[in-house]
Amino acid sequence: MAYCYILFSKKINKYYTGITTEEPQTRLDKHISKYYEGQHFTHSASDWNMFLTIRCNTIEHARKIEKHIKRMKSKKYIENLKQYPDMREMLLNKYS
Repeated sequence: MAYCYILFSKKINKYYTGITTEEPQTRLDKHISKYYEGQHFTHSASDWNMFLTIRCNTIEHARKIEKHIKRMKSKKYIENLKQYPDMREMLLNKYS
């Protein structure tokens, strides 16, 4: 099982989109605990919350969805993904 996930930080008012084969909560805990040292974007805040998870069939499937979301470069698009489940279904079908 793989996931495309989106985190949100109120402190910096930013979203972070990533992929994982771990449980999303485990991945979130790693981001919060600064497990990913160095120049990782999530280092810029410590108040990350899981905003959205999209369950995918494979890591390749999750990567395609992640790239699509990042290409959109839009907070509104991300917020709409959460608000409208049909958008998520369309993404899952488009990249399956």
